[in-house]
Amino acid sequence: MPLPFLTADRAFEAADDAALPYDDRDRWRRPYRPGPWRVGAAAVMLLLASFVLFAAVVIAATAAPASAGAVLGAAAVFIACALRLLRMGVWVSARGLRHVAFLSTRTAPWGQVSQVRTVQQPVRWLGLPRTVQGQALVMLRRERAAGGVPPLLTTHNADFLARPEAFDRAADSVEAWADEYRRG
Repeated sequence: MPLPFLTADRAFEAADDAALPYDDRDRWRRPYRPGPWRVGAAAVMLLLASFVLFAAVVIAATAAPASAGAVLGAAAVFIACALRLLRMGVWVSARGLRHVAFLSTRTAPWGQVSQVRTVQQPVRWLGLPRTVQGQALVMLRRERAAGGVPPLLTTHNADFLARPEAFDRAADSVEAWADEYRRG
């Protein structure tokens, strides 16, 4: 089974001249791999969902089907949360830039993007309230002021914690997409 999210880094490294090594630029894609913290959290959630599904089968065999349905619904919520956790991140295409968070998705067409740049600033560690000094990739829109811009990627989020070279590659790739399509 092909796993396209695993080929993002290899495609970036394989392209010597082209900053954007993709043939189909109209398709939404994440220009980096999900990090080990994100994949590990999703795996734990799926493991928990498997136990809950097993509990639903046991409850269905021994108790009322309504209670088994409630437990089955809880397992479905765990699975949906794990899949959403894996989907989080920055996605790019020829149409624009998309920032997928756990509960929301924001899409900005390239015409609304004035600048995508890496800045040094305090960033949240793994999305928790604790902040540390790090780098963040931010997007500035044409119609908004520069203050209070939420970062797209940070060096301390679940994708890039303890992987600064992966953050640099991902930030360079997103900036290359922005440079090409903002001018075009």
